[in-house]
Amino acid sequence: MSDYDPQALEARWRERWAEEGRYEADPADAAGGDDDPTFITVPYPYPSGGMHIGHARTYTVPDVYARYRRQQGDNVLFPIAWHVTGTPIIGAVERLKKGEEDQLSVLRDTYNVAEDTLEELETPMGYARHFIENHYKKGMRDLGLSIDWRREFTTNDDRYSKFITWQYETLKERGLLEKGLHPVKYCTNEEQPVTTHDLLEGEEAEFQEYTLIRFGHGDTVVPMATLRPETVRGVTNAYIDPDASYVLADVDGEEWFVSAPAVEKLQLQGREVTPKRTVAGDHLVGRRVENPVTGDDVLVLPADFVDADNATGVVMSVPAHSPDDYLALQEAKADDDRLSAYGIDPAAVDEIEPVPILSVEGYGEIPAKTAVEAAGIESSTDPDLEAVTRELYNSEFHSGRLNEEYGEFAGEVVEAVRGRFRDAHRESGAFDSMREFSEEVVCRCGGDVVVAEQDTWFLRYNDEAWKAKAHDAVSRMEAIPENTRGEYDHTIDWLNEWPCIRNYGLGTRLPWDDEFVIEPLSDSTIYMAYYTIAHRLGEIPIEDLDREFFDALFYGEDAVEDPDERALDLRAEWQYWYPVTYRFSANDLISNHLTFYLLHHAELFDPEEWPAGIVIMGMGLLEGEKMSSSKGHVVLPDAAIEEYGADTVRFFLLNSAEPWQDYDWRTEQVESVRAQLERFWNRAAAIIDDPGPDERPEPSTADRWLLSRLQRTVADVTEALDGSETRTASQAAFYDFEEDLRWYRRRADLSAPSARWTLREVLETRLRLLAPFVPFLANELHERLTGTPAEDAPWPEADDAFLDRGVEAAETQVERLVDDIQGIQQSLRNADDDVPEADPDRIRVTVAADWKHGVFGTVAAVGTDQGAVMSEVMSDPDLRDRGDAVNDLVSELIEFARARDADELAALSDLDEAAVYRDAADFLGAEFDAEIVVDVEADDEAGAVPFRPSIELEAA
Repeated sequence: MSDYDPQALEARWRERWAEEGRYEADPADAAGGDDDPTFITVPYPYPSGGMHIGHARTYTVPDVYARYRRQQGDNVLFPIAWHVTGTPIIGAVERLKKGEEDQLSVLRDTYNVAEDTLEELETPMGYARHFIENHYKKGMRDLGLSIDWRREFTTNDDRYSKFITWQYETLKERGLLEKGLHPVKYCTNEEQPVTTHDLLEGEEAEFQEYTLIRFGHGDTVVPMATLRPETVRGVTNAYIDPDASYVLADVDGEEWFVSAPAVEKLQLQGREVTPKRTVAGDHLVGRRVENPVTGDDVLVLPADFVDADNATGVVMSVPAHSPDDYLALQEAKADDDRLSAYGIDPAAVDEIEPVPILSVEGYGEIPAKTAVEAAGIESSTDPDLEAVTRELYNSEFHSGRLNEEYGEFAGEVVEAVRGRFRDAHRESGAFDSMREFSEEVVCRCGGDVVVAEQDTWFLRYNDEAWKAKAHDAVSRMEAIPENTRGEYDHTIDWLNEWPCIRNYGLGTRLPWDDEFVIEPLSDSTIYMAYYTIAHRLGEIPIEDLDREFFDALFYGEDAVEDPDERALDLRAEWQYWYPVTYRFSANDLISNHLTFYLLHHAELFDPEEWPAGIVIMGMGLLEGEKMSSSKGHVVLPDAAIEEYGADTVRFFLLNSAEPWQDYDWRTEQVESVRAQLERFWNRAAAIIDDPGPDERPEPSTADRWLLSRLQRTVADVTEALDGSETRTASQAAFYDFEEDLRWYRRRADLSAPSARWTLREVLETRLRLLAPFVPFLANELHERLTGTPAEDAPWPEADDAFLDRGVEAAETQVERLVDDIQGIQQSLRNADDDVPEADPDRIRVTVAADWKHGVFGTVAAVGTDQGAVMSEVMSDPDLRDRGDAVNDLVSELIEFARARDADELAALSDLDEAAVYRDAADFLGAEFDAEIVVDVEADDEAGAVPFRPSIELEAA
């Protein structure tokens, strides 16, 4: 048999699968037409760049489940499509056309785009097609993914747009789509709303509503933003960046002083803003502004730490309750030279003292002072300051009570009063509001993203009836792992209106207002249904794909007056495949896409068509670091496959972690997998070349043991794959069983006919178990062994006829005895002086007395309740006479029993321990080159415990 050449054999199988249309699934393929089909989906790729090894794992995990279910006899559909909606591809094209070096570097150096090909990428769909065909599609085929390629589409296809149009017309008719002012993430570069998938940074950023405290300087409003409006009575001064750019502007008929970036933010949040004059921040330094609540004048100080890009660019200082402000004030007081440089009298700053406005248990009168001193923090640059500040803010919010100067709010806890206090001062005109993000947000195009109030169409995810249906969908589905179920419910609870349109980009136009495009997350909620019919819609003219067509398709002939027969024909295929059996997707998509997926299915379809299960996927690292295409820190699948072979790439990705766990691609470990698969190939080849007899000879004890272990492996792998535990399954089928084979090779005469028959039986079964993971290798070897590819052979079932608990228990004891003897030898060899017994001539194994085995039988029968066991054994007068010895033995045996299941304990109870060691004496003698003597201790001897004999090494 030839040497292992993965590239050659994998190329043959890819060609063969393509010629056969091997994974094209149709309802007609069902045996008898009434089977349970399996429908598996994974998020379709967004081809704004190439496929890397992280993507490879995303698509290979569901492929394993697809292949497993086919071997179980299911008719399996595993499709893929391409998500091009939105602007990232357009942005990438624009950067390419401008010749931006970073973009060119990614294309040339990371994704190996040839120079003479770059021009083909200068249109959005040309760009997308390049990466679809040359990266994703090629990579998926190279990996051996069992995809039905007939069903692929892009979200820019005209027929897909008709499907999306139907969905949004239906939602609008049901009152779940409305138009109105809504806060959105707005790219100032693209000048349109963006969503999570469009972001380069700040994907987890949340909208925050700041209260603007309307400080005054003459007739000018100097608004300062805060999330803690109740601290307004504790303001002692303000800070501004003296070197930043600020603007005097007319805002809704008033003159405001704000930072230059704030002008656009205020305009985008629905205010009438007319800039009048631009000044530097030092225009306000040294001046006093009036607190609108207390009437006090507070001094404006210069500060480098002020971020003019955040909110209004002027901040108020509450040193009694903000550790940052407390330290900043102390540092300002110590910097007379800087104050004087700005014309500020240092004495005026020295007079500023913290003003406490609440009391909180565990802190002094000035809580910020207590906090920094207790933590030993003396500088505003101390990295521990953030945690100290967060802890104080949390304590004040939940248990801080306002002082008496707060009038009607005095004595109340901040948590209970903040909203009412803010609203009261808004009504009086002292406060205003502004929205900002919780962190910096940057669009993939490189533009800044700000909060904007826009008149936009949005999905009413806050509709209580809709939420109730989605919660019902969550309760019905299988969540893998189970601990993610609550995350869906949590997301449904907090979801509010969701803006679902963009001003431009690829995708489907809003049917009733074609100036807008439906945004990426909103057009990717029920596309799984489209897979079931995509390959057949090409037969139908686009103009026929109207609302009535899809109503008939998804709701049946009674949904429209004159149903299209073609739609009803397609309906049969949709109903055959639906619901989606499992959707494999990323953990970070629970908070958006996956919950939208549940919401839209719950609203548009009946419960029997709702998602049956979702499997969550973890993230990937490369040599311990996050992968980054822009930094070139990625591995491309084609390079890895060329180096190691697709089976090696697959097996490493599947075996390194469970799907929902993060994994780390490490070259050294991948190389080890390659070597292990080659070793497996070589051993399999030897068996195929010399398969042994067709009829099973009388088996040896080792043969019976290995075949019994094989049945357990089949059961373990099956159970793991039923739960999508690809690591557990592959570990059991490959690595764990390799350990069994290692022991078997020590115990068996491999030249014996029974051993050759056993090894062939084991190989055939293991190849079927491994076929979902390493399909190229497994199919090739299985076909050479049996004439049939492994994927065409049924999934193995555990055969009770081969199960033998007794022989397994016996072999476990022999293996344990070997380990114990080796342990004693090693201890003797570690001694300072030579100990002859380290290389013994005789090994004496003394088994526990019969009465001790009787006590073990009681433990096995009664269980691990020590009181119950003692009650039983003490009913025997002979044991009662042994007193403490029995009590000590029971305690030790209960600990031993707790680590074993009932079946193993029953098998051990039936075991003749001495006979086991005597039967293995020839093997043990050969292992240690020593005479093996097996004794049974006398009734009055101590030392041996059942299944833990005493061992003596004797030298001549």
